[in-house]
Amino acid sequence: MSDHNLFAQQSANRRKSAWLIAGFLVFFAWIGFGGDYGLFLYTRELPPEAYHHVVPFIGIAACAVATAMAWTAWNKGDQKVLGASGAWELITPATPEQQRLDNVVEEMAIAAGIPKPRIWIVPDQDPNAFATGRDPVHASIAVTEGLLALLSREELQAVVAHEMSHIRNLDIRLMTLLAAMVGAVGLISHFMLRSLRGVRLRKAGAPVALVVLLVWVLTLIVAPIASAILSMAVSRKREYLADATGAQLNRNPLALAQALEKVDAAPEATRSIIRGAGHLCIVDPGERRLADRAGFLGGLFESHPPVRLRVARLHGMGYGTVKGDRVTGDR
Repeated sequence: MSDHNLFAQQSANRRKSAWLIAGFLVFFAWIGFGGDYGLFLYTRELPPEAYHHVVPFIGIAACAVATAMAWTAWNKGDQKVLGASGAWELITPATPEQQRLDNVVEEMAIAAGIPKPRIWIVPDQDPNAFATGRDPVHASIAVTEGLLALLSREELQAVVAHEMSHIRNLDIRLMTLLAAMVGAVGLISHFMLRSLRGVRLRKAGAPVALVVLLVWVLTLIVAPIASAILSMAVSRKREYLADATGAQLNRNPLALAQALEKVDAAPEATRSIIRGAGHLCIVDPGERRLADRAGFLGGLFESHPPVRLRVARLHGMGYGTVKGDRVTGDR
């Protein structure tokens, strides 16, 4: 990737991160003040002795919560993701596999021209890896124990180069914010919908108030689904780019193709990695049944492109061919 394209990608990710935070705050403002407005319209025609919603406390509370969540996602989103996965930081390698990982991360950091990220180990036997953080200075790379045991040095180097590309392109900032905010949207929507249980609307309310409240409730239902689909779409696009730039960093696209095939062939899901952070991983940490299909459902509900399509592109980069179950090509 040329410097011009790299800087353009970084600039685009900075803009998208800013828009994401702005959209997150607007969503919470609508959830808060929209609910206040609907209740105000609904209660203003009720008898004097009935409750009249005047003070917009829902909006004030929602905006305060949104601001706190946005700040936390920006400053501590990576630690939340790592903590939720049960990862522990590798400080002093204690095994040959850990030493190999430490060496590979240092090599790829030098190749990418960025500071060496912190290294984390996820106690899970399913092979997977992800990068997180808000910029290259505050970046982390996490790999599962299963990945260390499964891959050769060349394949591990290719996976780390892929994750290093996410760091260098500032994908980690955008995707870490997505991971935190998708969870926040789902949480607030679930809380508000539970709060509405048992509430009955009287027919005395103004029709416009009922319409506003109906739109408000529909927003609570649709928002978690829409935000999850958005995070998946963003992740799919960036996986192709990280595959290509990672292959350029380690000069071995076929090693990444082999690593992806090995990781995708694992029978179990990566259960240590929370579903909301699945788009951070090199392959979908779920069962990956839909991801193997390139159709509408696979494209809509999965956080990663089908591995076979990613492998095909990498073979094209390496001028490789697939013969039987063996991968051959120029190295």
